[in-house]
Amino acid sequence: MSEIVVNTRILSKPNMGIRRYVQALMRRFGGDVDSLSPSIALHGMAAHFWEQFVLPTRLKGRLLWSPTGLGPLVVGEQVLTVHDVSFLDHPEWYNQKFALWYGWLIPRLVRRVERVITVSNFSKQSIVRRTGISEDKVFVIPNGVDTHEFYPRSVAEIRSVIEALEIPTTEYVLSLGTLEPRKNLRRLVDAWARIHNLVPSDVWLVIAGAKGGTSVFRDADIPRLPPRVFLTGYVPDQHLPALYSGAMVLAYVSLYEGFGLPALESMATGTPSLTGDLTAIPEAVGEAGLMVDPYDVEDIAQGLLRLIQDSALREDLRSKGLDRAKQYTWEACAKSTLEVLHDSFRRIS
Repeated sequence: MSEIVVNTRILSKPNMGIRRYVQALMRRFGGDVDSLSPSIALHGMAAHFWEQFVLPTRLKGRLLWSPTGLGPLVVGEQVLTVHDVSFLDHPEWYNQKFALWYGWLIPRLVRRVERVITVSNFSKQSIVRRTGISEDKVFVIPNGVDTHEFYPRSVAEIRSVIEALEIPTTEYVLSLGTLEPRKNLRRLVDAWARIHNLVPSDVWLVIAGAKGGTSVFRDADIPRLPPRVFLTGYVPDQHLPALYSGAMVLAYVSLYEGFGLPALESMATGTPSLTGDLTAIPEAVGEAGLMVDPYDVEDIAQGLLRLIQDSALREDLRSKGLDRAKQYTWEACAKSTLEVLHDSFRRIS
């Protein structure tokens, strides 16, 4: 039995960025850790009940690693990964019950656990500012990208995925992410509306990861879509590398990110990115992307137009992105995470 156990409740949920983080590290930990999760998939209050009251009874003196930002409040012998604190910085973006629960639990949990891991210096400073804990308690370990999975794909594979997703063109700007206020989809669509007549007629904006249907976009305060916008709906993991590879540009103008994994994955596949210049994204992207003010629709529009029209700029960013992506590996992330976990166990033993 390992001295470290991982709270893997997240693995029963549909694919999401944090789930992929947990999967990537668990594959690389090998036999160094055990895992605990509910015997059946739980959701809502049942999942929180299991985490708060059942999980603590199964630890048997071991250190708990909770990698998703949530963990049992009664367990002090715990390392907690907090990816961001957007729910504290911008509670208005969230369902009220969600914001109240996270806003009450996370600061208390952060103060109680042995150590905190986060994925960027931006998130570290936000955690310290919002919870009052010491900077020495927070360890920054950036996310990684698997370059054996995310790499430039062939024309044949790209075309196959385009056909599978029924994308109406081979020339597209890609937007990838969940439909939530901080992803800034409204301003991106408004920016596209300003420029779609200024770019070749076969260039489309492809929005992946959001379910199709105008009702979804009304929820995002988008009354109607401009011409040449295609909604893929859910995209399976196996299609993502080719979908990135086929894009002219990744438009990732999020208002708030703890890291910005899609930008890193895009760089690894050789696709330049247009990103917001706020929060943690500049840390991840550096000079390998074109940055704009994500609150300024005209700035977003001009950034899109520049990248679509300037092939030399795209090629320069492509080269820089491929080099930068090599700096972020899941192997390095897993190694540093295990070091924090083992050292934390020694501290409590």
